[in-house]
Amino acid sequence: MEQRTNSPYPRTDRPILAAIGVVLVASTLFFAWSDRQHDYKYYQYEFRRLVAEQFGAEKAAGVREGIQQIWVPGLGRADRCITCHQGVTWKGFEAAEEPFRTHPAAPLASHPIERFGCSVCHGGQGWAIDTADAHGEIAHWEEPLLARYLGEEYSLAGDKNALMQMNCNVCHRYERETKGADAINLAKRLVEEKGCRACHVINGRGGTIGPDLTNVGEKAPEQYEYGRLSGQRTAFAWHVAHFKDPRALVADTVMPNFNFTTEQAQALAMLVLSWRRAALPAAYVPGAPRTDPQTPEQVEAERRMREGPGGWFVQTGCFVCHSLSVYGVESPAKIGPDLSNAVEDVQKRFGVTIDDFLRNPTGTMSVVLSRQIVLTPEQKATAIEKLREAFAEYQRQQAQSSPPDGAR
Repeated sequence: MEQRTNSPYPRTDRPILAAIGVVLVASTLFFAWSDRQHDYKYYQYEFRRLVAEQFGAEKAAGVREGIQQIWVPGLGRADRCITCHQGVTWKGFEAAEEPFRTHPAAPLASHPIERFGCSVCHGGQGWAIDTADAHGEIAHWEEPLLARYLGEEYSLAGDKNALMQMNCNVCHRYERETKGADAINLAKRLVEEKGCRACHVINGRGGTIGPDLTNVGEKAPEQYEYGRLSGQRTAFAWHVAHFKDPRALVADTVMPNFNFTTEQAQALAMLVLSWRRAALPAAYVPGAPRTDPQTPEQVEAERRMREGPGGWFVQTGCFVCHSLSVYGVESPAKIGPDLSNAVEDVQKRFGVTIDDFLRNPTGTMSVVLSRQIVLTPEQKATAIEKLREAFAEYQRQQAQSSPPDGAR
């Protein structure tokens, strides 16, 4: 049997153990007391009172108490929002204040709460049980509650509840139009109308002059440069300012200013922030497209431009900003002059020949030809030759369209 020895500090052992015991008891009492301070306890009490007023004490007695949770294994989410928002599925509280209000029925018909939870659409920190934590109003939590008050803080030009459409589009990103997502639908139309894919890869296809935007919504807020941004310093505010005036934030950018309205810039900011990967089982969006293919019309139009006489300007990326109408090449952005008569236009505007201008460009073209579309001397010679051919075709078409002198 092991022989035990007496403690070398018999006078201090008991006081130390007693102090440890006191600390443990005090800690237990403190945590028990602090647990009573959670916000949900008040909200549950108040909801039971409202139920009793409207439906009677018997109904109120059936309202659950304590922490409530929805576990969604398909999405890997645990949401405790219904701990406070107990009126979500109750009828009769449609006009109540939050968190007691009944959820609108239409969204829940296609997005049942037991299958989708709450935070996948609304944002916030689903497993929190106190208001500030649950709404994401804490440091280092990057998914705030996309509620009306946040839209008001950002001074949204349209629907103040529109920010939630960002989360809608995470699942519905490949739809050309999503019912109820007016801001996102507006932004998708602008992406097509302004030809954003001419410079940016989006959903796997597009140009390489600008950065790939396919998953730009995953970019951490800390990665943005806020030095030239006034006001709120968030990813959303940065994108809005960038869409309204790109050079105000990035001085050496070649992205053109499309003169977007505030509503358009905000819609586009919502769209790009929704472009992030989502591990979404196909069963959650049955029938929704899973890719973003070109339409047959788009494929045919692109083939004609690439294989036609203006194909060189398409392949080099010149058509991003410039049309070449004599060859049927249409710029998606249309921010530069038509190159059909560039030989004549450059001489008038800059006082130099097209040869000299391409060898020593000025203004925006000096930036483009030194950073985005870098041409070798041989390629510049080819460009000059093809521009002269295009001008000759331009003159020919002009002559054909003009009536003879005797017919005037």
